[in-house]
Amino acid sequence: MAGEWREVSLWDIAHYINGRATKPSELCGNDGVPVIKIAELNRGITEQTDRIPAELIASEHWVKDGDLLFAWSGSVGIYRYRGPKAALNQHIFKVIAKPGYDQLFVRYLLLSQMPIFEAHVEDKKTTMGHVTVRDLQRIKVRVPPLPEQRAIAHILGTLDDKIELNRRMSETLEEMARALFKAWFVDFEPVRAKMEGRWRRGQSLPGLPAHLYDLFPNRLVDSELGEIPEGWRVVTLPELIEINPSRSLRKGEVAPYLDMANMPTRGHTPDGVINRPFSSGMRFINGDTLLARITPCLENGKTAFVDFLEEEQVGWGSTEYIVLRPKPPLPEQFGYCLARSDAFREFAIQSMTGTSGRQRVQADSLSHFKLPRPPDPVAAAFGRLIKPLFARSSDAVRESRTLAALRDALLPKLISGQLRVRDAERFLKERGL
Repeated sequence: MAGEWREVSLWDIAHYINGRATKPSELCGNDGVPVIKIAELNRGITEQTDRIPAELIASEHWVKDGDLLFAWSGSVGIYRYRGPKAALNQHIFKVIAKPGYDQLFVRYLLLSQMPIFEAHVEDKKTTMGHVTVRDLQRIKVRVPPLPEQRAIAHILGTLDDKIELNRRMSETLEEMARALFKAWFVDFEPVRAKMEGRWRRGQSLPGLPAHLYDLFPNRLVDSELGEIPEGWRVVTLPELIEINPSRSLRKGEVAPYLDMANMPTRGHTPDGVINRPFSSGMRFINGDTLLARITPCLENGKTAFVDFLEEEQVGWGSTEYIVLRPKPPLPEQFGYCLARSDAFREFAIQSMTGTSGRQRVQADSLSHFKLPRPPDPVAAAFGRLIKPLFARSSDAVRESRTLAALRDALLPKLISGQLRVRDAERFLKERGL
């Protein structure tokens, strides 16, 4: 069936350029270039990312947006790099297709071999197993002629492009929601606009209808937190947010389980949940916010908004979660925006206790966090504006999961030749490729 295809090794199809080791003496401050390690491939570039001077980076060790990267040590994975120009660290190959092979097809071919890569890592006797050059030379695959490679890559790439578009849209919608939270409850922008004469009755500032300014006072007053809107008062967190509210789930009952590995560092939606019998752990329902309380997960920003359960369903997860639930009329999404805010995160991190490497913040410590309490009409108006943003963001994520399932079903069939693209050259021509 796939007689036109030929057998080659994975080593034959691409150049595998290994990154360089970063020495502690080379690290510099924010003026340096970020170093891409396996952690950055999973969480993105953060404040914890190492940086080195640009002049130390050889031309072959630069990575740019869109490059194909292969993490070959420990937690193996195939990645399409998304981010600024950066330096490639060791334990990661930059993969460049050789002549006669399509770059995007090579990506999907490597992805199809992930079970083999993971098995090789498990077979290693060291604590940090890895895929070696010899492994790449020994693993044989069958590849079609270049036109069919490009056709296969186009089919799978179209699905991935839509998934990527949805990801960006979801992130943009969430950024809008968090920006609105910051403007109303941190910077008090509507109040400042009225104080500074940037608002007049019948007019509006971007993102806020004119009539909503009537909900805010026209001056700020001093408080223990600094200036806050007149009429608002400083309260502790439990007055606005329930901390670890009680949820009912019987031992042994099968329910959605969210592990720490799938907790997002960016965006509010977890990568995935599985059904698992309940044993012990934090329980949650839709509308709850989950905050990782242990190092380094807290510092890395692992936070989720629960909107992935069925109605009246209870999920569960790690004992290292803290569950937050805003009290009406505050919208449920207020808790997530608060958990992502700089002031709250800094307070939580500074409240951590315990031995080095196992520090965690206690739920009781968060009870001492203080914030200004908005009047009920402001809280309700915030909910009316923010809920549609989260809903659209979640819709995009759900669509992407459906598309990802389709891609994952097609990938092994297309890569193996079980499903063929007939007349690949015509297929490409019809699509202007």
